[in-house]
Amino acid sequence: MYIRPFDPWKSRLCTCPFKYTLNVYTGCDHACVYCYITPYIPNAFRVRTKEGLLPKLDRELRKFDKRALIALSYSSDPYPTIERELGITRKVLELFKRHDVRCLLLTKSDIFERDIDVLKELRCAVGITVTTVDERKARLLEPNAPSPKARIRALRKAKEEGIPVYARIDPIIPFYTWEDFDETLDALDFVSHITVSTLKLRPDSKRRMFAKFPELMEKLWPLYERGERMEGYWYLPRELRMEILRKAEKKILERGITFGSCREGYRSFPSCDGSHLVP
Repeated sequence: MYIRPFDPWKSRLCTCPFKYTLNVYTGCDHACVYCYITPYIPNAFRVRTKEGLLPKLDRELRKFDKRALIALSYSSDPYPTIERELGITRKVLELFKRHDVRCLLLTKSDIFERDIDVLKELRCAVGITVTTVDERKARLLEPNAPSPKARIRALRKAKEEGIPVYARIDPIIPFYTWEDFDETLDALDFVSHITVSTLKLRPDSKRRMFAKFPELMEKLWPLYERGERMEGYWYLPRELRMEILRKAEKKILERGITFGSCREGYRSFPSCDGSHLVP
């Protein structure tokens, strides 16, 4: 089965409403330093296609409950670089259109702009993740992903075409992306919903962060050592996390945008993931 119930490792902090998920590809070539998928997917930064995906997916969708929601994608971005040539995600969206599937799309790419003609005919909402609008910082954190400016421009185009749009500012990193939070919000002031999440470290992402950002981690790691260890992740100390989330929520609500948080033990309304935007 390619369509599976979304279950983030049975996290007790997950507040997502019930939905399904589909990863069009295996692996993701954005190679984000903080990526959480590397313990779960071998060769996680190498993108592979799935044999027989489209005909098998077509058969699954014939039996799919049209009231349910499919999210693209949470383990592998639906728009890796190779999608420009292969167009597999576009073909998946065309299947969704044929079968009248409700869809929640999330990406760190601007390639989805090519598919706006299909997306605007779907029952869907489209979102992008923007960790920071500082282009230099973004290149260091997400070396192979399209620039934040390109993602935001493409999302604005989707909004102009009448598609509900949302964003994730994720992860919030103290001493780094948190410093640019206001500027990032200003660039996303046209979206309907924003979800935020603080940086959560696993042993592999911790190693990559130390290798890429040694001076930052000299300041950051002592905070995590004093923080919480939950479900295999190091979290910032609860008091600091809650302070960041309260400030983020206030800034987002002041702009007339609804607020969500992801795996934080904090509130969201009307949903944590933007799924309330899907018609």
